Amino acid sequence: MNSLDWVVLIGYFGVMVGIGLWSHKRVDNVSDFFTAGGKMPWWLSGISHHMSGYSAVMFTGYAAIAYQYGITSYVTWSFPIAIGIAIGANLFAPRLNRVRSKLKVASPLEYLKNRYNLPTQQALAWSGVLLKIVDVGAKWAAIATLLSIFTGVSLNQGILITGVVTAIYCTVGGLWADALTELGQFIIQFIAGIAMLIAVLNELDGFSTFWTVWDDLPSSHHEPTVGPYTLIFLLAYLFIKTFEYNGGMWNQAQRYMATDSAHSAKRSARLSAILWFVWPLVLFFPMWVAPLIIKTDKPADSYAQMAEHLLPHGLLGLVIVGFFSHTMAMCSSDANAIAAVVTRDIMPAIFKSVREWSSRTGLLAARYTTLLFLALSMAIATQVNSDFFGDIITVVIKWVAGLMGPIAIPLMLGMLRAFRKSGPTAALVSWALGLVAFYLVNYPINDAIDGGVNLEYQISVPLAVSLVLFIVVGYIKPEDTPERDAILASLNSDDDGSGSASAALSEPEQGAAGQKSVAGATD
Repeated sequence: MNSLDWVVLIGYFGVMVGIGLWSHKRVDNVSDFFTAGGKMPWWLSGISHHMSGYSAVMFTGYAAIAYQYGITSYVTWSFPIAIGIAIGANLFAPRLNRVRSKLKVASPLEYLKNRYNLPTQQALAWSGVLLKIVDVGAKWAAIATLLSIFTGVSLNQGILITGVVTAIYCTVGGLWADALTELGQFIIQFIAGIAMLIAVLNELDGFSTFWTVWDDLPSSHHEPTVGPYTLIFLLAYLFIKTFEYNGGMWNQAQRYMATDSAHSAKRSARLSAILWFVWPLVLFFPMWVAPLIIKTDKPADSYAQMAEHLLPHGLLGLVIVGFFSHTMAMCSSDANAIAAVVTRDIMPAIFKSVREWSSRTGLLAARYTTLLFLALSMAIATQVNSDFFGDIITVVIKWVAGLMGPIAIPLMLGMLRAFRKSGPTAALVSWALGLVAFYLVNYPINDAIDGGVNLEYQISVPLAVSLVLFIVVGYIKPEDTPERDAILASLNSDDDGSGSASAALSEPEQGAAGQKSVAGATD
C-alpha cells in the first residue's frame, strides 16, 4: 500500500462514521435502534440482508477453497444460500415481519416467551449470544489477517482498528446506520469486485478467459462437488442455511422485521436471493483462476496477494475497502441483533428493574450492550487461531453451522401452523439434545473414528437431531393452547398488521404485554 491506498482506506472509515452520526438523529427509541421503526424500504432491507450475510471470510477462508477446489466454492456455499433465501421469501420473511407489526416486539426472540415459555426463550437467547461472540470473533480475525497482509499491522492491531470504527457507527445509529452503511459498502464492493475481475481478465486472455481458462486449471476446479465438499455436504448446507439466512441467527430476521409490511419483507428476501445467485460469481471467478496468476503456500492469502500483484494503487485501496465492507456489515448487524436479544429478552428476565426502564434508558442500554458484545468478540478474535478454536474457516463452517440448528429450529418452526403442537418441552429437548449431538459428533466420535467424521455430518447431524425431536416430541406431548394458537393465527394471517413506527414497543415489559393482548383479542 502507498499513500493513495491509505487515503482511500481512511476515507472509507470516515464515511462509515459519518453515516453513523447522521443516522443518530433517526433513532429516538428502542424500536428505531433495533428495527428501524418498521420504516425501512424493501430494497434497502434486501441489500442490507445480502451484505450482512458474509464477511472477509469470503476473501480468506473461501478464497482458499476456491484456490484449491475451484467452482465448488460457489456451488456448495452461495448457491445453497440463494436457494434457501428464495424458499424463505414466502415461508419465513412475512411471518418475521408480523412478529414485529402484530406482536409488538423489537427482538426476534421476544415472541418466544409467549409461544413457548420463559425458560425456552432464555435457553435460546443465552446459547445464541455465546455462539455469535465466537462467530463474530472469527470474522474480526479474518479481516485483521487481510489488513496484516496489506499494511503489516499485527493481527491484534487490525482487530482493534476495525472493531473501533464499527463500534462507533453501529452504536450511534443502530439498524438505520447498519443498513445505510451496508448500502454504501455494497456500492464500494461492486466497484472493487468489477475492478478485480477486469484486472484478472486482462492478465489472462481477455474476455475469452471465461471459457478458455478451464483447460489450464486442475480438473478438480471443474467439479461442482469435490474434496470434503460433497453432494451430501451441499444438501446439508442447503438445509442449514435455509434456517440460518432466513432469521435463525437473528440479524437477518431484523431486516425482515424492519420493513413496513409482510409484502415488503417478501420483496426484500427475493432481492437478497437474486444477489446471492449472481454477485458471488463475480467475486469467485478471480479466485478460481488465481493458481494461473500466483503460486502460494497459503491459499487463504491468495486473493490478497493477487490484488497486490494486479491492481494499481488507489484501486488496491478500494479492494481492501471491499474486504472491510463485508466484515463490518456482518459484524455490525450481529452486534445490533445481539443487543436486542440481551436488552429485550435476557436482562428483563434477570433484573426486575429493567422492565421499568424509560425509553431513553432502554436506548442507552442498547448502545452499551452493543459495545460490550463488540469488545467480547474482539477479545475472542485474538484467540480464534488457537488449538481450541481451530482456524478461521473451521470456526465459521463447523461451529456456526453445526450449532445454529438447535438454536434456530424452535425459533423458525415455532412460527408455522404445522408445528403448533410443539411446545416448550419439544423446544427445550430439541435444543439441548441438538447441542449434545454437536459435541458428540465433533469430538468423542470424531476422535474415535479413523480419519474423523466427515464435515457434512459434523454440521448437519445436530440440526437433524433437533428437527426430528422438535416434531416427534410435539406429537408425543402436544402442548398447543388457545393462547399459543392465537399467536400462530396472528403470524399466519394474510394481512400485514399496523406496520407503523410504533409497532415495536419501547420497554421489554410492554413487549410481553403486547403479546398477551394480541393473544387475548384473537382468542
